[in-house]
Amino acid sequence: MLIDIITIFPRMFAPVLNESIIKRAQEKRKVKVRLHDLRDYTADKHRKVDDRPFGGGAGMLMRPEPIFKAVECIMQNLKFKVKKTNSKIILLCPQGKTLTHRACKRLSKYKHLILICGHYEGVDERVRRHLADEEISIGDYILTGGELPAMVLIDALVRLLPGVLGDKNSLNFESFEDNLLEYPQFSRPASFKGLKVPPVLLSGDHKRIEAWRRKEAIKKTRSRRPDLLK
Repeated sequence: MLIDIITIFPRMFAPVLNESIIKRAQEKRKVKVRLHDLRDYTADKHRKVDDRPFGGGAGMLMRPEPIFKAVECIMQNLKFKVKKTNSKIILLCPQGKTLTHRACKRLSKYKHLILICGHYEGVDERVRRHLADEEISIGDYILTGGELPAMVLIDALVRLLPGVLGDKNSLNFESFEDNLLEYPQFSRPASFKGLKVPPVLLSGDHKRIEAWRRKEAIKKTRSRRPDLLK
């Protein structure tokens, strides 16, 4: 997978991209992440990417020209041909659909993603309507920009790529698989400060263990996220 990120703060990404699973995924060439400074696609000497909104209002709005130009340059300079069905342009913004595990699994199937990080009071509406394929939000709250949501999306996607995680089966037993939260898990020692591991997990009976885990996952989901069971 190739991920292109359009941002006015490219240095924000270094700590995330150069650590842990995302770093290893890049070293294994499972994913390639490229950063593009939006100011490099401006036409004026001040490298201005924002302006006042027509009709008045507080704050500044990101202009459409540099964003369109950045996307056009990225697509023109690809070293491989990407069909429209294998590429996706995503705008990270509060107005987007809330990111879910199901959406991450869907997006992980694409070969190429372009992530546009909004900022200031948002982006020109023409970017939403005529450039972005979809808009994504990571929650019902406001951040200073789309950089952190882009990092969250990348982290959620990369771990789903084949060959990235050491144990491929671990993906099958995570929260939100089958719309259930993950069952309780315990490690050694079997008894710690008088707190004991459920006996069924020590039984060695895999069918009983699987049934217990399923029951506990449903119980936890019903208690904490009943909306998922719908």
